[in-house]
This record gives sequence, C-alpha cells and structure tokens, in this order.
Amino acid sequence: MPVRFKVNGEKRELSLDPRTTLLDALREHLHLTGTKKGCDHGQCGACTVMVDGVRINSCLSLAVMHEGDEITTIEGLGTPDKLHPMQAAFIKHDGYQCGYCTPGQICSAVAVLDEIKRGVPSHAQGDLMTKPTATNVEMRERMSGNICRCGAYSNIAEAMAEVAGAKA
Repeated sequence: MPVRFKVNGEKRELSLDPRTTLLDALREHLHLTGTKKGCDHGQCGACTVMVDGVRINSCLSLAVMHEGDEITTIEGLGTPDKLHPMQAAFIKHDGYQCGYCTPGQICSAVAVLDEIKRGVPSHAQGDLMTKPTATNVEMRERMSGNICRCGAYSNIAEAMAEVAGAKA
C-alpha cells in the first residue's frame, strides 16, 4: 500500500506491506535508526516518536495509519551542531547512560513537557480543573511508560526539570 507522511519535516512516500509497523517503516525503509526496537510490545518506550505532536509507541502502530501525519523522530529534534534543549540537558545531566532507550526517552520528555505546557491533565494532578505544572511527580508519572534498565531516572528527571524551568 502506498503511504505518504512527513518525517522530520520532509515529505516521504513509501510502498509498504499493510502490516508494517511505523517503527519498521522508519528503521528499515527510511533508515532512521535512532528510534529503537526494544520489547516490540509497547511496554518499554524505546520506540517512542511524536505523531502530530503526540507521543506514541511506534512498534504498536501500523505505518498506513499515519497517512498525511507529521512524524518526528530523534533525528528530527536537533543536530550535533544545534542540539534540542532536551538533548543538551540529557547530556549535561548524564540522562543517556548506555544510550539505547535515550531516543525514546528524549522524544517522550519533549512531548511530556509540551502536554504540561498545553494544560493536558493527568491522573497525577490533585485537581484536574487546574493547569498542570512540571513537578517532579507529574513528570515522572507521565514518563512511566519509558523504561531505562541503566536506572538513569533521576538524571532524566533533572534534565526534564532544567528544560521545564522546574526543580527536580
């Protein structure tokens, strides 16, 4: 099946088996290997990308479902010469550890802070009628779908807090 979407700002058109996951389309067909295949069951978050600004587990989503969508992978956030603020904060706070889960963690962290900024509520809030704030508890709860076996959670929280302008 033909599928057209924008990946990291570039229009792309592929002809895919309709069973191809978005993750496999990105890695195997577009050669964007920054997004990692971890558990392949949507449990670890290593495959997290943003679709139209919303984070998803790309291993659980078929590529053909994203006709016309805007997809952002880790490769689309920054460059070695001009890092995204979250990428720079991860480096500063050693939030990358072994590095395998880092692309998904960074994409998720960027999306989490955007959700908070837009006022998207979460069950970690005491009052769902108030705008959420980037507290340590709020950010950690929203990031709970991203697993890091190296245990870089406190470093990741510090990086997110820096970008959010909050205290970890």
